[in-house]
Amino acid sequence: MNPSTKRDPAAERSRLRLIVVRVLVFSLFATLFARLYYLQVVSGDSYRQAAASQSLREVVVQPQRGLIVDDQGRPLVANRTAWVVSVDRTLLGRLSERDRKILLRRLANAVRTPLKQIKEDLVTCGERGSVRGRCWNGSPYQPVPVATGVRQAEALRILEQPEDYPGVLAQQQSVRAYPRPYGVNLADVIGYLSPITAGELNKARKDHDTSVNGASTVGRAGIEEEYDRYLRGRPGYQKVAVDSMGRVLGNEGEVKGHPGDTLVTSIDARVQSVTEKALHDAITTARATYDPVTHRNYSADSGAAIVLEAKTGRVVAMASQPTYNPGEWVGGISREQLARLYSPQAGDPLLARAYQGQFAPGSTWKPFMTVGAFNNGMGPSTMLDCSSGFQVGNRLFHNYESASYGMISFAQALQVSCDTFFYRVGYYFWQKYGQDPTDVHAHDPLVSEAKAFGFGRPTGIDVPGESAGRIADRAWKLAYWKSMKGYYCGIDKHPPAGTSSYLKLFAHEFCLEGNYYRAGDAVNFVIGQGDTLVTPLQLARAYAALANGGTLYEPRIAKAIVSPSGQVIKRIRPKVQGHVTDPAHAISYVDNALLGTAKVGTMAWKMGGFPLDQIHIRSKTGSAEVYGKQSTSWVASYDDNYVVLMMVTQGGTGSGTSGPFVRRIWEALYGVHGMQVDTRKALIPGVVEPAALPAFQPDGSILPPRPRTTGSQP
Repeated sequence: MNPSTKRDPAAERSRLRLIVVRVLVFSLFATLFARLYYLQVVSGDSYRQAAASQSLREVVVQPQRGLIVDDQGRPLVANRTAWVVSVDRTLLGRLSERDRKILLRRLANAVRTPLKQIKEDLVTCGERGSVRGRCWNGSPYQPVPVATGVRQAEALRILEQPEDYPGVLAQQQSVRAYPRPYGVNLADVIGYLSPITAGELNKARKDHDTSVNGASTVGRAGIEEEYDRYLRGRPGYQKVAVDSMGRVLGNEGEVKGHPGDTLVTSIDARVQSVTEKALHDAITTARATYDPVTHRNYSADSGAAIVLEAKTGRVVAMASQPTYNPGEWVGGISREQLARLYSPQAGDPLLARAYQGQFAPGSTWKPFMTVGAFNNGMGPSTMLDCSSGFQVGNRLFHNYESASYGMISFAQALQVSCDTFFYRVGYYFWQKYGQDPTDVHAHDPLVSEAKAFGFGRPTGIDVPGESAGRIADRAWKLAYWKSMKGYYCGIDKHPPAGTSSYLKLFAHEFCLEGNYYRAGDAVNFVIGQGDTLVTPLQLARAYAALANGGTLYEPRIAKAIVSPSGQVIKRIRPKVQGHVTDPAHAISYVDNALLGTAKVGTMAWKMGGFPLDQIHIRSKTGSAEVYGKQSTSWVASYDDNYVVLMMVTQGGTGSGTSGPFVRRIWEALYGVHGMQVDTRKALIPGVVEPAALPAFQPDGSILPPRPRTTGSQP
């Protein structure tokens, strides 16, 4: 072998490596070019569309909430346009920390909102730093509203200077407005709106309910809550193109929403206005009146007034005091405002006394006890002593509103509100059926009658949060004793320092025999005292049953749901909850007896000169005693068409405080001036509410319905 032709093995290996590297490099570039060709040529269109879609933002367009109108078509709740400023948190997150601080500070100054509040609004609920009631419940990609009701000049400045407000949107949206026809308030009936909670939003998503979103406001309390699903409508969606800094470049399409339906109510704004003013004046007058029992003016710290249709249970007017302005909730409510609304010092304005307040009924309870007595052996011929006092064991029970009248009938006892007469009724049935104070199952016909008239359970009115009241019978007393025995026995055995002698005695007796239902409990029950509590609405509904012969209706505020185009979607008709059985025809007897209250009884001194021969008003007064407080004033009255009831806590006697203002409502209902009745001047055309609904015109106007004749059935 020639040595000159021999190859170097090391050089050969280097040459092979170089070839391999060249092949790899070539393959790499080939792959890169192929991929580039695929991205730009084959899939270019799809990627361009994806890139374009990333510059679009979907903005929820909240629907216009439905109107709430009265029986004549007058708007009670409407809408107005307001500027709303929102922040896109996705775009905000792309800014540097320094730029974010500058933007939020600039925005806070522009919309005149505290910077701290804006920061709280932008935190997602449930995350660290979130503040209940202020945090954001919606999607992280949805612009977050941070200011509502912004001045137009401020909103336009944000729109005209997008470079100074990247990621900030200013839009006009619909918010609630309260026209207040005839000056009505109606807060307890209407309710209010507030932002949807995380729990509500999650439930809506599970139920596939697309009518709400993170930016939705929903009904709270009153008919706003009860009929929220009709009133809220369905939101629309608008796509807007934005640049990398969040500046809006233009609209890219819209899915239109659906406005909410209109709710027609049985409320009449004119009657409501008179009722609210009458209640206010009754309270104001009581506060200026001297109380001879406590030797100071009446506190008159709260009250309620109700007007019902006797034949249907429809609510024509309902007022409570103290109350609040529902407009306070529009655009969000401050912590200070919310604290005041929940404050006992302010009188708990959010408590709707008419259907949530619970009070001792006093002598307004006696007509139902009369029906119970008649249906269990007593009758028109029963005569009992209306003495100045009635002895039960070691306690003497006195009359409150009545002097001594001797032997009288049930009719006279109702008219003059004789307590001792009814003490004897309660004592009679206790002796007959329940002398064993430990027998929790003893028959009590008077308790049964109270339950038959609907007391002790909700009336079923179409607003949430109604109270059930309380019938303090044997079962309740035993249950209460079991729940409180440990507490009072503890006081009895080891009284804390400063415990009064009264509380020590009460605790000792309660610990030993607080479950006993004694004769004193029975006589207190029959005159509406003791531990029995009712709501004003329960009492008004029960008097409506006296007026219509024994039918218990579930009170209704809503009459119909009407679409934005004026089509009736749903009529909400009166619903019967039950009937009072009355084999002795006691209701008719009570009905006739209560006619005399305004003529010769406890209301006579307030009804002088009223045309009772034309408007046949039955009435019953009550002055309920409350331990440690001044008495509660009650007047319950009715005729064939209406029930009118008023209650003022710590307000004195029924007729003295509430009587003149109940009369004022009756005069307005029928157009009474002196002894003359001119139904043409009645608050409601035709005197009673029309069966027909308001007429909704294509141009958006609402015409009142045609009136119906007095006394006709709906």
